[in-house]
Amino acid sequence: MKVTFLGTGTSHGIPVIGCSCPVCRSTDPRDKRYRSSIMVEEGGRRIVIDTGYEFRLQMLREQVSSLDAVLYTHSHADHLSGIDDLRVFCQDGRFPIYSNQATADYIATHYSYAVKDDGFPGTPHFDSHVLEPYEEVTIAGFQITPIPLVHGRIQHLPVFGYRIGSRFAYLTDLSYVPDEVVDALQGVEILVIGALREKPHGAHLNFSQAHEAALRIGAHETWFTHINHETSAEVIDSLYSDARCAYDGLVLMI
Repeated sequence: MKVTFLGTGTSHGIPVIGCSCPVCRSTDPRDKRYRSSIMVEEGGRRIVIDTGYEFRLQMLREQVSSLDAVLYTHSHADHLSGIDDLRVFCQDGRFPIYSNQATADYIATHYSYAVKDDGFPGTPHFDSHVLEPYEEVTIAGFQITPIPLVHGRIQHLPVFGYRIGSRFAYLTDLSYVPDEVVDALQGVEILVIGALREKPHGAHLNFSQAHEAALRIGAHETWFTHINHETSAEVIDSLYSDARCAYDGLVLMI
């Protein structure tokens, strides 16, 4: 199974508009980050998790001509706003998308033209599926287990992480990792987890919290994603011997 990091940045992306900090001015290509997303491929099958602002650019960069499904983590714009560009994959019928109920409801409200039976030509046409927490399903031949996460401060937005197969899990935009999530991820060897920055943040794990969560899960290999512009990839790689900084275009073979 091949996992490609389409984007690894937070909602601003890196460089941030108008910012002249060292990371935004960095010449290290690992410090140029589109919004967070991954693509998973095996045996000619291909799925994507999240379609952020740069989804079109990500597909062009990776020379993607076909896609079997998209899984959504949640409804925030940096994970969803590229959804209209899925229309190129809707030429032969309704395109399958998967999410939790809250995200499906958001899409049905804000992109109603794409889920109606009488959608007009030129728009995407979706077949929207609601997944249930911890219930394994088969999507495009991949075994997928939705992992319920919490993301937020006062209002906690429901988010799905995803375990794909037995060895890999992708968790982003989470505030904490409850014991039941740790239990559900036992046996995962390669973990991708959102780690925003060094300082604490009410809606995201910071580096030390993400590292501690990875230790509880017992992953053999940990990659941080959804990173902001306060810390360079080089510095992040120096923080822990058993966790590394993901970057756009990184490929993992699992």
